[in-house]
Amino acid sequence: MQRIDSTIIKRAKIGGTPLFFALFIMMAAVISIGMKHGYPEISWSSLQQLLFFNGGTELERVSVLEIRLPRIVLGCMAGAMLGLCGVLLQDGLRNSLAGPELLGVSSGASFMMALVTVLHVPVSYGMQPWFALLGGLIGGAVVILAAGGRNGGIHIILIGAAVTAIMNGLVVWVITMGSSNSASLLFTFLMGNLANRNWTHVGYLLPWALVTIPLSLSFARSLNVLRLGSETAEGLGIHVMRVRIYLLIVCCAMTAAVVSQCGPIGYIALIAPHLIRSLSQQYDAKFVLPFSAMLGAVLLTTADILARTVFMPREVPVGLWTTLIGGPVIIALFLRKLGGRSSE
Repeated sequence: MQRIDSTIIKRAKIGGTPLFFALFIMMAAVISIGMKHGYPEISWSSLQQLLFFNGGTELERVSVLEIRLPRIVLGCMAGAMLGLCGVLLQDGLRNSLAGPELLGVSSGASFMMALVTVLHVPVSYGMQPWFALLGGLIGGAVVILAAGGRNGGIHIILIGAAVTAIMNGLVVWVITMGSSNSASLLFTFLMGNLANRNWTHVGYLLPWALVTIPLSLSFARSLNVLRLGSETAEGLGIHVMRVRIYLLIVCCAMTAAVVSQCGPIGYIALIAPHLIRSLSQQYDAKFVLPFSAMLGAVLLTTADILARTVFMPREVPVGLWTTLIGGPVIIALFLRKLGGRSSE
């Protein structure tokens, strides 16, 4: 197995230890800035007194501990889960453009949440992720089954785009069936948002994170073997379709949990693994998985800070920020992939 892994690992530009400390420092900086900035603005000294010495005014304490901090924690968990989703899908399907927002997973989960919201289905808040999981599984399964046994081709993305378009059309149809109040609430939700989230939302997402994150990391060896190709993986004792089904279920579970609490947030899953691979030139899943989770947390938390501070007091949904950043990135990756295919 060591010999197999070594064939797919390139020499790193940035080693694991420097990259870990860089991401750790970035995370600490993002968390600190996120707690400081907003309304009311808090000085660094006041923030230190509030956190470590039980100081600060009542308004400052509520703003930091009950409004800003839950958003930061929720953003870190959601970003980490999305970052892991990107690695599972890209390595598992051997497609560098794979992501939950491009394979019908996010749109399927959003469709189920739209049904629950607009039709006022009597579902408890804790059960909503299970309904979103069902929609995500349907969307992702349709793409994988339609793609059949093909690997890594652009057809997977095209099928995913078609399924995503169908699911998004169904979401629009559901919106037209609801009242104006339900439609307005659903529209805000579908933009992807961390506004008005509190510790309750963190508590609903936490069990899903505690289960799915370790499961994702446990797929490292299988992902490394799948990178060698389906035939080679089968010859080494890996049941390719079964592993991909397991990967899809875990990915759908993470995406559904995030969608149920934060709405569909695009492109974090796509960008984080690519940035890690580009920075380190490391392709071992044992390396890419944890670092993609860290970077995903940094990216989403940073985007949320921009969402609530750039146009303050107005707030732009965080999903718009990730789309504005991720859209050009996916176009560049798509063109690069087409260029590589044409040169072969």
